[in-house]
Amino acid sequence: MDSTVGTPRWNLERPFLTGRFYQEIKAPTHTTGSKPFSMDSFSRGTDNVIGSYPVSVQELLVIDDLLSALVGIEGRHISIKRVRGKEGHVIFQIDPSMDLALQELTQRIFPLCEDFVLICQFVESKSHFKNGLVNHAFAAALRALLLDYQAMVAQLEHQFRLGRLSVQGLWFYCQPMMGSLHALSIVVEKASSNNFSGSAMLNLLQSQAKAMAGDNAVRSLLEKMTQCASSAYLGILERWVYEGVIDDPYGEFFIAENKSLLKESLTQDYNAKYWQQRYSLKEGIPSFLTSVAGTILTTGKYLNVMRECGHNVQVPLSENSKLTSFGSNHHYLECIKAAYDFASSELLNLIKDKYDLIGKLRSLKRYLLLDQGDFLVHFMDIARDELAKRLEDISVEKLQSLLDLALRSTAAASDPCHENLTCCVERTSLLKRLTALKDLECAYPPHLNKPIPDSDDQPEPLSITGLETFCLNYKVQWPLSLVISRKALTKYQLIFRFLFHCRHVNRQLCVAWQVHQGFRAFNTLGTPILRSSILCRSMLKFINSLLHYLTFEVLEPNWHLMHDRLRTAKSIDEVIQFHDFFLQKCLKECLLLLPQLLKKVEKLKSICLRYAAAIQLLIPSIYVPEPDAAVGSLGLDRSKPRRSQSRNQQLNLAAESSKICDSIMKFEKEFNAELQSLVPILSNSSQAEPYLTHLAQCILGVGSEQ
Repeated sequence: MDSTVGTPRWNLERPFLTGRFYQEIKAPTHTTGSKPFSMDSFSRGTDNVIGSYPVSVQELLVIDDLLSALVGIEGRHISIKRVRGKEGHVIFQIDPSMDLALQELTQRIFPLCEDFVLICQFVESKSHFKNGLVNHAFAAALRALLLDYQAMVAQLEHQFRLGRLSVQGLWFYCQPMMGSLHALSIVVEKASSNNFSGSAMLNLLQSQAKAMAGDNAVRSLLEKMTQCASSAYLGILERWVYEGVIDDPYGEFFIAENKSLLKESLTQDYNAKYWQQRYSLKEGIPSFLTSVAGTILTTGKYLNVMRECGHNVQVPLSENSKLTSFGSNHHYLECIKAAYDFASSELLNLIKDKYDLIGKLRSLKRYLLLDQGDFLVHFMDIARDELAKRLEDISVEKLQSLLDLALRSTAAASDPCHENLTCCVERTSLLKRLTALKDLECAYPPHLNKPIPDSDDQPEPLSITGLETFCLNYKVQWPLSLVISRKALTKYQLIFRFLFHCRHVNRQLCVAWQVHQGFRAFNTLGTPILRSSILCRSMLKFINSLLHYLTFEVLEPNWHLMHDRLRTAKSIDEVIQFHDFFLQKCLKECLLLLPQLLKKVEKLKSICLRYAAAIQLLIPSIYVPEPDAAVGSLGLDRSKPRRSQSRNQQLNLAAESSKICDSIMKFEKEFNAELQSLVPILSNSSQAEPYLTHLAQCILGVGSEQ
């Protein structure tokens, strides 16, 4: 629905009140002995042509008609003709029987009359509400100028009544106004033909003023008109940079608001565009604001965030901070810069102090980047059975209660932010999730991004459990969601899932290692137990090296770098930039954006898990039951030789068991092959990506033991 106010009907139905009467077609009338009126010229005719009078009388008659023509009214011997195809354009015509010298002088004044009519038409049409505030202000300035012009015509008429005005004198007195009205008529014609409004109108005025650099009087007039027309526009600008409010009833301002984008989308939508598109720049920025358009946009956005927080703030105003003009002293630029500095520092202090941004980021590091591991160890112990289930059998509610128990039972209980943690179980594996997030693709060496043969089309594993898909979520409130958005949280969760699964692999290998420790007191030389023990140690070193690299080579250094940058940030946009850079760098250096390397690491972890599960099934069959606790010290001592003899017999049987030997050799061969295939990739990639050098050294160290 059009919100603009309609133009009163009388302004259209009563043209004699609007100065448009000369454009109305008059019905031809016939009088005895007179010529009929022409529909084209609208001439009113006369019984006697002007050429029948003496020259002195002709001059008096033409001056009388010229005084009427100067204000857009036809005379007895001067007629108005409308120009076809050009609305508002008219030409003045004179009776051809007039003396040629008088005709020449008279026709020199006609351009001034035509410019006046054109400008009057523009003032009438652009004063309608729908044309916007800039056109209203410009039309008002033109109307004031036309009043001065009409006062000049009235003074000329007074001189004529006193008998002191000739055609030559009339031409002389009109000279000062001719250049000004002609320049304005050019502006009016361009504005009308292109239907300019708002910033386009201001740019037109400013460009025309620059084009008239050789005529100081006309240039000054156009600059004054530009100032008058921009007053309303500067009022809109002032409310935006000082209050964060768009008061733009006619859509002239160069900042657009998309009210369909809500701040809640930041915590719900991965691709939320609230911060980028809720307020955005439109085309048609005034030329004098082009250099600071981004600053103006950002200033109002900051003020809006504070208002959304219920923190009503207004930039301090003074007489010198009023945006009344955009003169050559560039005072308006200083006002905009001061408003930006105030809004930026105020919002940054609000988010850092009142909403404790750094504390929330530390909390995310503590839980989602596993900086504090005691709660995770306890949770993995008590939630082991639930996490081992298939996806459709897992109870998220039960996991949440176990997580709450783990948090309350560890040092995390003293952290008030732990209440923001919740559980979630993803529906896809980590690799599939990364593939779905197309925006995470980065420019890496081609040999790192090409898919591994016969691996891209593999379906989701049927045995995927909660251990591969478990994740933590974190509740974030406005305005912290500007920094910790759904996209940022998703990146945290991707890193968490990778770390969590690495910890799970480490725990399973530790269990397998404990199984081997039961044979430390016995001679395992030449048995599969020794071979398995060496393989288990290599796997543990691999996974521990990977965890050490992720924690101390990637997450910790990048976190401290981001923390130092946040302390010196000057605006919330810088905070968002530093935080996003931190997450992107962590994702990249954690191998999550390198498909080929990540799939190799995932394959190695899968081998480790299968090996640990197999060892926990095969090795316990070698165990000899411990004597009962009720046996006295004497009985225990007597049982030692018998237990040692039985264990040695079991070890000999294990050495002869083809099943155990084949299983251990199969895992050893598969693990070493994958490890060796990873080594050259890391070695080659470390030249282009230096952060992989540390990981390559760790992997090479593991491989050298094989």
